[in-house]
Amino acid sequence: MGHKVLVTATNYSKLCGAAKALLEENDCEIIESPFGRPMTFDEIKERISGVEAVVAGVDDWNEDVFKIAPDLKVISRFGVGVDNIDVETARKYDVKVTNAAGGNSNAVAELTIGLIIGAMRHVPQLHVTTRQGAWDRFVGDEIVNRTVGLLGFGNIARLIAKKLQGFDVNVVAYDKFPNMEAANELNVAMMEADEVISSADVLCMMLPSLPETQHFMNAETFGKMKDGAYLINTARGALVDEIALADALNSGKLRAAAIDVYEQEPTSPDNPLFNIPNIVTTPHTAAETYETYHGVGLLTANAILDVFAGREPKNLL
Repeated sequence: MGHKVLVTATNYSKLCGAAKALLEENDCEIIESPFGRPMTFDEIKERISGVEAVVAGVDDWNEDVFKIAPDLKVISRFGVGVDNIDVETARKYDVKVTNAAGGNSNAVAELTIGLIIGAMRHVPQLHVTTRQGAWDRFVGDEIVNRTVGLLGFGNIARLIAKKLQGFDVNVVAYDKFPNMEAANELNVAMMEADEVISSADVLCMMLPSLPETQHFMNAETFGKMKDGAYLINTARGALVDEIALADALNSGKLRAAAIDVYEQEPTSPDNPLFNIPNIVTTPHTAAETYETYHGVGLLTANAILDVFAGREPKNLL
């Protein structure tokens, strides 16, 4: 009898053909979410019977689910962040949890740099007004000779620093556990968080989402930023107090911002950020590339097969 694998990550058949084929070749029955969004508890409940493995998107995986999933052996997160998975409680229920650390780093790093330029040059807004027949010759900023601050210096942040070397910028960073060897190699100055915040012309959020980092950027920390600076967030929505961000943009404290992540996802159309002209918004899409789906798909599939075979999977948390 085969293994039942529930996939709540989106676009699996379309973009993860190699991973799906690998699982099916190893006697797995794939049950895909039909919703194209995070599944609710009730939707999971309808499908969890007999499921031994999950390729998880950003749905909530907690004790309520574990109680009704006695066959569940492994949750393999299709991404890096696992703030939607109660890892400690999963361990209590003997459910292994893995992630795809490093699997989407390049994609997120590339979009982060794209959002920096998009925000500084007003690209999305000009795209809209040009198509409307206007001729808004917006005067923007160049990134050359600016200071780019990275709050967090993990895999993605280090790739951003590497890619920024060709832009003739000064890069500074904060990390609770700084990798000084990488910093020296990439010519990045490691500083305390407040120093990064106050010195950056462009501040990029690269921290993990933890209780201690929730609303890391708030009214107080926005007040420490340079007047006319830019904020970029491609990490996690919980890092930024959206009301404080809206105030910083509306007051002119920040010249612009670009965000890919939100405190509530999917977003609501009445989010106050959406009424502000000097912000670029994208729908948590930084990791959405063909290359990421292929690589992360195979990584999660192999983690599941390792657990089924009694081996320790890669990226076990």
